[in-house]
Amino acid sequence: MKITIVDYKSGNISSVINSFKEVAKDQVNLEVTSDIKKIQSSDKIVLPGQGSFKSCVDALKKINGLVDTLNEFTISKKKPLLGICVGLQMFADIGYEEIETKGLGWISGKVSKINNQNGKYKLPHIGWNQIKIVKDSKIFKDIDNNSHMYFVHSFEFIPQDKNVILATTDYSSKIVCAVEKENIFGAQFHPEKSDKIGLKIIDNFINL
Repeated sequence: MKITIVDYKSGNISSVINSFKEVAKDQVNLEVTSDIKKIQSSDKIVLPGQGSFKSCVDALKKINGLVDTLNEFTISKKKPLLGICVGLQMFADIGYEEIETKGLGWISGKVSKINNQNGKYKLPHIGWNQIKIVKDSKIFKDIDNNSHMYFVHSFEFIPQDKNVILATTDYSSKIVCAVEKENIFGAQFHPEKSDKIGLKIIDNFINL
């Protein structure tokens, strides 16, 4: 099996690469690339994202043919994709970080700044927080409800269809922190920084 971590120069993704290597061992051919042909021939894709919504979307668009290839992979061919942090947020139709920016439009919704209740809650939301699993998913196989995951974000994805929500976390309000729509999976938290539980989520994705 071939898994590709899409490296489109959006921040440091070394921890994502290292955690996938640790879990995959030698059973998986792991590529880290933005090469279109290599992405097309993959069985699964990981789409990380660090920085702002706009900077990540811009970085994807800078690589000729990458957005079209990702669309074909996920929407036409329906192969599994895991978005992490801003990688998940880009599933949305639109994001409001910096300026209004069009997303990939894979899961209808928007990305807005977390309402920190006039400074009552610090932004960015950084650190460990419990997740409430609201729906069964293969990605959460053998993961206990109320497990702690590691977060770093100031913006949240608000999907139109609440049926795509897998898990939420309480931080000023109920924040969507995991989604699933057919073959598309996303985590707002960082599984690669969430210790053994995070590695189990990565393992579950590899074994889908």
